Amino acid sequence: MDGATGIVNPIPYGRQSISEEDIQAVVDVLRSDWITQGPRITEFEAALADSVGAADAVACSSGTAALHLIMCALGLGPEDVVVTTPLTFLATANAARFTSARVVFCDIDPETFNLDPNRFEAIAKEATGRKKVVVPVHFAGLPCDMPAIHGIADRYGWMVVEDGCHALGAAYENATGEETKVGASRDSLMTAFSFHPVKAITTGEGGAVTTNDPGLASRLRQFRNHGTEKNPEKFRYPEFGMDGEAPNPWYYEMTVLGYNYRMTDLQAALGRSQLERLSRFIRRRREIAQRYQAAFADIPLIRFQKIPAGYHSAWHLFVLLIDFKKLGKSRCAVMESLRENGVLTQVHYLPLHLQPYYRDTLGTGPVDFPNAEAYYERALSIPLFPAMAAEDVARVIQAVREVLTG
Repeated sequence: MDGATGIVNPIPYGRQSISEEDIQAVVDVLRSDWITQGPRITEFEAALADSVGAADAVACSSGTAALHLIMCALGLGPEDVVVTTPLTFLATANAARFTSARVVFCDIDPETFNLDPNRFEAIAKEATGRKKVVVPVHFAGLPCDMPAIHGIADRYGWMVVEDGCHALGAAYENATGEETKVGASRDSLMTAFSFHPVKAITTGEGGAVTTNDPGLASRLRQFRNHGTEKNPEKFRYPEFGMDGEAPNPWYYEMTVLGYNYRMTDLQAALGRSQLERLSRFIRRRREIAQRYQAAFADIPLIRFQKIPAGYHSAWHLFVLLIDFKKLGKSRCAVMESLRENGVLTQVHYLPLHLQPYYRDTLGTGPVDFPNAEAYYERALSIPLFPAMAAEDVARVIQAVREVLTG
């Protein structure tokens, strides 16, 4: 029995998978000379960049920090505008607000649950700002239509950055069949990732930004570390940083207002070990998703996220859209019935335009984004994580079918 829930062997909607190799990697760091800022971070960054096909990766303390670093690296401020979907976690829009940029929401495609490119184009034609940025969110692990979004952004002078916090391990194909992994940043400037325990890999808490622009990578690292600069060639007051022709090894300058968003070697060692199993994790997530799709295909009250041809989801979440009105049960009642059967569920997410802060700040409210709201009325996330055994998946299927079909 789980002490927190009072349920015998409850199955959560998500959970980390920790191996003995992961534990040993962290122990090795604890026994080393470095536990905070050391060589494991560089190793993890290189492995992550290689994994997604990007030139560089900058590790940081969380996915939220990754998104905020992106906004800082772009130099956003009060005269700038950021467009994103209302169907995302708070951090996507909040990161823009941290810089005082103006947030504009764009409704979702009702089939894929991702930002609708056509609706974005209507916004892109009219929106004004010193800098204009669009942040597509790869919801539940399904890549957005990045070629379309990039094309629209290019036509109207927008910058593109990706919220890939759900989508490490996901990929999409272009018109010629060439595959692009989320994080390769071919259709964007930068991509943010999260390594929270329910994500594809975990570092406990942690995040990263991938990019192919060395200038942006440098700015990301500077904002990550209090805004400091240690390169003697960039010192503004070298008389304090140089001893004749030689740089003083202790000297640094703070040239921008930065943050302590650093990852530790302990976290990086765990992440590096987890990356070794990323393909295995994603393969298992896809197997479970396929079992769910087959098991629930005959229930007319349910529909799933549409996966377009050539798109390969990382399946961070498996969301059921349930017609609770036709079912004659509330979402809370369904969740409680599943809970009694040992199946724990979650709702991802209340659309951001309905959150009190954004209602107050932007003047948004119900009916403003009907597709996102229609999604929210029916959404329920059921358990999906690599450590689920076959019997766990069977328990979830049985419980869902019993609750929804009697």
